[in-house]
Amino acid sequence: MTPEQQERYSRHTNLKEIGEQGQQALLDSTVLIVGLGGLGSPAAMYLAAAGVGRLIFADFDVVEISNLQRQVAHNSQRVGELKSHSAKATCTALNPGITIDTIDSVLDAESLDEIVPQCSAVLEGSDNFPTRFAVNEACVKHGVPLISGAAIRFDGQVSVFAGHKPDAPCYRCLYSSDAETAGDTCALTGVLSPVVGMIGTVQTTEAIKVLAGFGKTLEGRLLLLDGLSMEWREIQLRKNPKCPVCGSNASG
Repeated sequence: MTPEQQERYSRHTNLKEIGEQGQQALLDSTVLIVGLGGLGSPAAMYLAAAGVGRLIFADFDVVEISNLQRQVAHNSQRVGELKSHSAKATCTALNPGITIDTIDSVLDAESLDEIVPQCSAVLEGSDNFPTRFAVNEACVKHGVPLISGAAIRFDGQVSVFAGHKPDAPCYRCLYSSDAETAGDTCALTGVLSPVVGMIGTVQTTEAIKVLAGFGKTLEGRLLLLDGLSMEWREIQLRKNPKCPVCGSNASG
């Protein structure tokens, strides 16, 4: 690391679990963030600040004034701007020493097959199941850890999926194809703004642990937040042997 990097990241390197080796692993990493909304905003900002060397922001949506209640990477002056570009401006201001690329189109199987193999981890914060399923399938196919989060109303959930491992579940083990046609959205039902921040920062913490190789991640565990009672609970997850993505009969 350069002297400037040693000073910037000293609060990380002072942690024995990270040290200079762990920080260098962050600097050498590439993370794809899918969705720069309520979850992706804090995740992008903290991963940039933490020194992840290359970030890829994927979002084709534009900033709307209703986003500003919770999507903290954006501001009033950027209404109408692409979220990926707005988040890049915010994160570059936080840390100009990293590389940030943007993808401003829909992620399909072909584009994911090109991007995901470049990544050390993928952080998923989109608001629809088709995208979540497609990202999960690409992560399993290319052996890349997936840090998935979701939040609505006062509730949230987060986990780390490594379905490419023999005994680890993938996101598809948790949700069937029926989920594609179900589910409310924040636009319809609302969401408490700090809840997305809480889930997004947990995702970021898990991503840093995965990248730097310390601690116990949420792999095989689903963490659930009830923001109304401020209670966390945990569910153990197991691989579904019949999972169409990572099970024994998976097509891939």
